[in-house]
Amino acid sequence: MERLQAFETMLHDIQKRYEAGKKAMDELKAKGKEKTATYRQYMSNHLLYGRILELYKEYDLL
Repeated sequence: MERLQAFETMLHDIQKRYEAGKKAMDELKAKGKEKTATYRQYMSNHLLYGRILELYKEYDLL
């Protein structure tokens, strides 16, 4: 049961990080800061978390 809870916690955390990163990117984009290192780091994280969520979907876990 602990392992299942750990997976659920991980999923929830990744979803939160994915959405928070998207919001931060949108704010930076509105300020014209798409070429900053911060924006690029958010983009990298966004792609990573998006891929993890896709894997959850592939295995019918989402």
